Amino acid sequence: MRQHLIIDADDTLWENNIYFERAFEDFFDFLDHSSMTASEVRAVLDEIETANARVHGYGSASFGRNLRQCYEHLAERDVREADLSRVMSFAARILEAPLEVIAGVAETLEYLAPRHDLTLFTKGHPEEQKLKIDRSGLGVFFAHTAIVGEKDAAAYGRLVMERGMQPDRTWMIGNSPKSDVNPALEAGLNAVFVPHRHTWALEKQEIVPGKGQLLMLERFADLREHF
Repeated sequence: MRQHLIIDADDTLWENNIYFERAFEDFFDFLDHSSMTASEVRAVLDEIETANARVHGYGSASFGRNLRQCYEHLAERDVREADLSRVMSFAARILEAPLEVIAGVAETLEYLAPRHDLTLFTKGHPEEQKLKIDRSGLGVFFAHTAIVGEKDAAAYGRLVMERGMQPDRTWMIGNSPKSDVNPALEAGLNAVFVPHRHTWALEKQEIVPGKGQLLMLERFADLREHF
């Protein structure tokens, strides 16, 4: 049966969070705090990111602002403008990183596209996300692309209504319990959880059962066995 497959982008189709983690490692080395461990600094940054996401959203530019705020809060030396520029450059380099499509993704999308209606559903800065879609070369497999500020149950409800999808024939596929699986199930859709070992810590949650079906796979390529 032909179905609607809504597919996440970052860390589902291509690598993303590894570049943010590398930027954090550079930040931690530059901060050179006398007593705080990397985990402790990361916890402070997580708090800042959680608070700022509501206002500034996601993406490398927002991450740069978060690093700057974290540096201003934790630096044990005079905060100079040159230091702040250096801190924000760690995030700016994320855009320069090569886009790495996850193994098996292109072949799987090529298999799924003629059989089902594919929608790419991602959150973040619109221009940054569009750039990644263009660089990936995967946009040709999708009949529709939607970029939103937050992927919550309300966002899924709007997408389903706008695209005329039937909830019981609609599946959300992604690596994030917080943005992909739980809100889709809450909205009455089905969901496919494809874990990624480098999923951002703030995207991790316990999976909460909903009205729809839940399928858990090891790899994106395993979709070919179910769809």
